[in-house]
Amino acid sequence: MNKQEFLKRLGAALSGLPRADAEERLAFYEEMIDDRMEEGLSEEAAVAEIGPVETVAAQIVEETPLPKIVRERMKPRRRLRAWEIVLLVLGSPIWLTLGIAAAAVLLAVYVVLWALVLALWAVDVALLIAAFGYLTMGISFFREGNWNGGLQLLACCLVAGGLFLLLLPACVAATKGTAKLLKKIVLGIKSLFLRKESNV
Repeated sequence: MNKQEFLKRLGAALSGLPRADAEERLAFYEEMIDDRMEEGLSEEAAVAEIGPVETVAAQIVEETPLPKIVRERMKPRRRLRAWEIVLLVLGSPIWLTLGIAAAAVLLAVYVVLWALVLALWAVDVALLIAAFGYLTMGISFFREGNWNGGLQLLACCLVAGGLFLLLLPACVAATKGTAKLLKKIVLGIKSLFLRKESNV
């Protein structure tokens, strides 16, 4: 693929982004290809070194903030007619309520997912604190000569510590998984706006 084909396909993939951002990215990749050609690479080799258009476009979309994409999508492309304004005003109780409800649902999903992760971490930290507490109490029981109680508390310490160690990887995995899931949700929302943009 030559430079012009790459830039044309990249421009089409970025059509839903704000025009200034898309032009800035296209200029950046055009300059990158030119620099590699000046270093001695052929045009096709320079383009191939950058990577597939789909991968480059996906990375650019991922880096672009969602509010920026939404703002660009919501900008009117032409002046609204009088009857369109009347319809928007009359329909505002419906579309405004639905928009607020959708935003509330997304916020609730975000909060619930992180609350579950936080609860899992809280349980894990509580197990660690309990293990130290059992150990401290067990030592004090041993000092008082209560070997039976001290051994029982030491066993509780080992159980709580073992549960802490077993739960720790689950906490880390839940945190990473939640972050990835939320990132995919945001990318999905971005792609919906970009698809709508390209279909207009």
